[in-house]
Amino acid sequence: MTRSILILGGTADARILAGKLADESGYRILLSMAGRTKDPVKQPVPMRVGGFGGAEGLASYIAEEGFDLLVDATHPYAARISANAVRAAGMAGIALVRLSRPAWVAREGDHWLNVGSVEEAVTTLGAVSKNAFLALGRQELLPFETAPQHRYLIRSVDPVEPPLAVPNARYITARGPFALADEIDMLKGNGIEVIVSKNSGGTAAYAKIQAARALGIPVIMIDRPAREEANAVSVVAPDIETALSAIRHQLSLLEKRGE
Repeated sequence: MTRSILILGGTADARILAGKLADESGYRILLSMAGRTKDPVKQPVPMRVGGFGGAEGLASYIAEEGFDLLVDATHPYAARISANAVRAAGMAGIALVRLSRPAWVAREGDHWLNVGSVEEAVTTLGAVSKNAFLALGRQELLPFETAPQHRYLIRSVDPVEPPLAVPNARYITARGPFALADEIDMLKGNGIEVIVSKNSGGTAAYAKIQAARALGIPVIMIDRPAREEANAVSVVAPDIETALSAIRHQLSLLEKRGE
């Protein structure tokens, strides 16, 4: 029997995981993307774009399409999608494997100012004008319009359209991974005094944190949102190899039960 896997993606980890699963013959794999990135990287498996209509819609889709396993490989900050995945897996009666890379941890030499939201990050920048590097998605930038006194350097995967309604903002469109030497040059060349970042974890975007440490630049770090947990979550895997093992294990349990 051909087993079917639905992967909720949107990260490089999801793409790599899907590719590795595709190399293992016998699986029917569908990678679902939210569609926020205008020009996504080519994926190694069939893909769908768009939402499901909440947890109920996702559960219905799983049942209608006959998926045996749900994999949540979304971004660490996609809390709503992950919560829907937990509920949908429970409603559909299938196992859920979540790939969740560990958060970065402050090391000696780091100067982090931890905040709980983008709005708190704006407040933490303060009233005095600063050269700030915003390493955030374009959906998270609007609150910075309330602090037009700062000079912003903004890097995002997609162009910021429309641009922020502030007098001094410059834009970089780029996709990681980024090299440490390039990040140091970028921060020094632009006179960056503070970085605003999400704690995404992983290696692709970590070079800016290393560069900030090397240059003594403070980082306003937006903490990860709380994730919903439930019995439907079979395992939370910290890396791709662990996720692959968990997926194989869940599918083997179905074989043993004859489902």
